[in-house]
Amino acid sequence: MMGAQSVLRALPLEPSCELPMPDRIDIHAHWYPDAWVRLLEREAPAAGAQVTRNPRGELVLSVPQYGATFQQSYIDIPSRLAHMDAARVDMHALSMTQPMVYWAPAELGAELARAFNDGLVEAHREHPDRFVGLATLPMQDTDLAVAEVHRVATLPGLRGVYLCTHVLGRNLDDADFQPVFDACAQRQLPVFLHPVNPVGGERMRGWHLKNLIGNPTDTGIAAAALIFGGVLDRLPALDVVLPHAGGVLPMLIGRWDHGARVRRELAHLPQPPSAYLRRFHYDTIAHDDDVLRFLVERVGADRVMMGSDCPADMSYTHPVDVVERLADLPTADRDLILGGNARRLLRMMVD
Repeated sequence: MMGAQSVLRALPLEPSCELPMPDRIDIHAHWYPDAWVRLLEREAPAAGAQVTRNPRGELVLSVPQYGATFQQSYIDIPSRLAHMDAARVDMHALSMTQPMVYWAPAELGAELARAFNDGLVEAHREHPDRFVGLATLPMQDTDLAVAEVHRVATLPGLRGVYLCTHVLGRNLDDADFQPVFDACAQRQLPVFLHPVNPVGGERMRGWHLKNLIGNPTDTGIAAAALIFGGVLDRLPALDVVLPHAGGVLPMLIGRWDHGARVRRELAHLPQPPSAYLRRFHYDTIAHDDDVLRFLVERVGADRVMMGSDCPADMSYTHPVDVVERLADLPTADRDLILGGNARRLLRMMVD
């Protein structure tokens, strides 16, 4: 992959003052445009992917180390809106999930990324008060990924980018990826992370350990790469959002601090790892109220945003209830978590 830089200035996002500001924003919600799924069905076989339909008629994609079944709950907009209404959620920040587009040859990956991102724009245009989008990038080619960052920064409704916690097994501090982070920081686009094909291999095959243990562990590895690899120091304005309540990061931070004091591999750090906790933002998907309270206490209510992982079976079906159960939090802090922090991070309004 070749590096790329751009001197394009960040363009202002489209004004949203004519629409009511959402109070409850879910920043972790997955979706596939129907047209994108059909494009995938047409083009993926030529790239070596196995594409079939299951007995329910759903597209099933299989490529080395990646696979996905495209259920209607991930595609259909009317059912998504009904689900949001039942959950009392005003807005979804829509993003892709497995298998992303990194597996494809570079040009096909770029085509799939553009098509997905254009689908996000269409969903926003049809329902501007219910959907914004988090763009996907063809990270297998730095030049193409940087070009897509600059393209999506000019499109209505796209308020951030969505990256895996690794790119085909390469950690996010890899030098090839730095121009992408530079472009995101320049364009003021927050970077949302999500595990796909996490660590563990064969040992994670049973009991859904790939998700139960692999996903939060992979999130911790991504955070470590950004901290220890100097990405956050180099780009102080870069916003990064960690899924699943930060994964293992909050629970391991004391161990990391100790390691920074005694291990020569970490002697380059200008400050303890715990000093970087508030460089990240976190969703609420902890699946335990006490763990979520710990996270809020540790990083601050202003760094936590409501998320659900909708519509996965591991998701919160009522994410607003999860936040409202934290009755010991001040009302102002609960309001920040429900939507205020997301409005600020996604540059939807000035409170």
